[in-house]
Amino acid sequence: MNKFTLCYSLLFSAILPLQSVAVTPQETREPEAATGLVQQQLTRHANAMVAAAHPLAAEAGKRILQAGGSAIDAAIATQLMLGLVEPQSSGIGGGAFILHFQADSGQLTSFDGRETAPAAAGPWLFAEDGKVLGWREAYVGGKSVGVPGVLRALADAHQQFGKLPWAALFTDTIAAAEQGFIVNERMAKQLALGWNQGLRQLSPAKEFYYPDNQPLAAGTLLKNPEYAALLRKIASEGVSAFYQGANAEALVRTVNQAAVNPGTLTLQDLANYQAQQKDALCIPYRVYQICSMTAPSSGGVAVLQIMGMLAQFDLAALKPNSLEAVHLISQASRAAFADRDRYLADPDFAPVPVAGLLAAEYLKQRAALLTGRDQAFSAGQPEGAQPLASSQAVEFPNTSHLSIVDATGNAVSMTTSIENVFGSGLMVNGYLLNNQLTDFSLEPVVDGVLVANRVEGGKRPRSSMAPVMVFDADNQLKLVIGSPGGSRIINYVAQSLVAVLDWQLDVQQALNLARFTHRNDYLALEAGTELVELAPALQELGYQVQLQDLNSGLHAIEVKPTQLEGAADPRREGRVAGF
Repeated sequence: MNKFTLCYSLLFSAILPLQSVAVTPQETREPEAATGLVQQQLTRHANAMVAAAHPLAAEAGKRILQAGGSAIDAAIATQLMLGLVEPQSSGIGGGAFILHFQADSGQLTSFDGRETAPAAAGPWLFAEDGKVLGWREAYVGGKSVGVPGVLRALADAHQQFGKLPWAALFTDTIAAAEQGFIVNERMAKQLALGWNQGLRQLSPAKEFYYPDNQPLAAGTLLKNPEYAALLRKIASEGVSAFYQGANAEALVRTVNQAAVNPGTLTLQDLANYQAQQKDALCIPYRVYQICSMTAPSSGGVAVLQIMGMLAQFDLAALKPNSLEAVHLISQASRAAFADRDRYLADPDFAPVPVAGLLAAEYLKQRAALLTGRDQAFSAGQPEGAQPLASSQAVEFPNTSHLSIVDATGNAVSMTTSIENVFGSGLMVNGYLLNNQLTDFSLEPVVDGVLVANRVEGGKRPRSSMAPVMVFDADNQLKLVIGSPGGSRIINYVAQSLVAVLDWQLDVQQALNLARFTHRNDYLALEAGTELVELAPALQELGYQVQLQDLNSGLHAIEVKPTQLEGAADPRREGRVAGF
């Protein structure tokens, strides 16, 4: 294996007293950040397993697996429950990226359930009176709502890979919605902090989440009969009950008559929505194959780029989260984010040079730039690249991920989101609507050059969601993993892949590791962890360091010869369930 030599004289420079390290103020920290990290223990089961962001969701998926359901059956049941008990992060009003592995055929396929912009949306959607709205102005209300895609994608996947009847997958969530569930501390905290200003402005969400103008308290029994009624209809009639008829009419009316930022969604936009089935992207790494989503998921491409660059180095010789490892992984991330910001968008609307970005020679060239001091990266020139402007779009970490392996070895890695915490603040029939259109660049042109990820009618906004599967040298499934976390998903997933594949940690040890992220802006170290001790040396290497709460929400399953080993990120309330 070719390896480049790190500048060890820099890496082992004298550690100076901690100077000028920014600590993110509490009021501006990410709303799902952890408060006190309690490490989880590895979970083992012999037959089948679900790792998801809420105990009730994991149990719903487990019951489907116990009934003989497939991995995709369990994913549907898990997602429906997440939409009830974790509505701030995902739900049927949002979208998802799904990787599916069929064990008997070895087929790996992906389903793109990303939202689309209404046909009437144009590049200046988020401009008023000649001025582009700020993100906090843009996400609330109707303009930011894309056509939801998660149900259509799941229905398409079920048609091919489901075993149990569609209606059987809804039973647990309907019962929980009617009987009620207990509001947990994370949801209560998010409501108390008031991160989503739309919830206090827009009916019926404000009455549902702030009864008597007070946020729901932890321990409250919360019922959602409207959600139950809609699920009964979708269970019996199929997804057409969501995309057409009374629900579609209510959805369009809610978006277009929103008290804040009314939108332009139509019944035709909903009826015309199609999920896209695509081949997964894969790249060799050591003896493994790492696979993820293609565009408009920048997450899959960026994770694979990072791993392709890191393949040039002997990471196994470095200690987990050592100074050398943090430096090298951060530089690879900087390079990947530079390319992401320039080139990644919906390939149906913009030229996305995916093959060029993942070409072995291109990644080797980029890897040669990683050694030495910290440096800002510019986008490279992969084969197929066209002149475009770099632009960033805000992506907040209010997303969810689930990993599933069923009793016959089929697997699902699914990342699902409504974008900001509680989405757009708009609520229809018991579910929240996404604000995914703010994942587009709010400015369509930078310095006279078009931005690839600009708003266009029917287009899918760029995403950082990165569901991943890893296969061993015998093409056997080894790992199912993914995370929420906005654009930091890319860092969380890549770091965890290194932990399992190079450092030989078990999946729970990998998820328990302290986090660090770099998005070609600054280096964030997880506050309150041993990484803080590296800050002076990293500053000496040129990094702008900030200490932050980094709220990954990884869920992973590793396939062993005689059992499954599952893990849930200790930063959230996720659980592993199986048998």
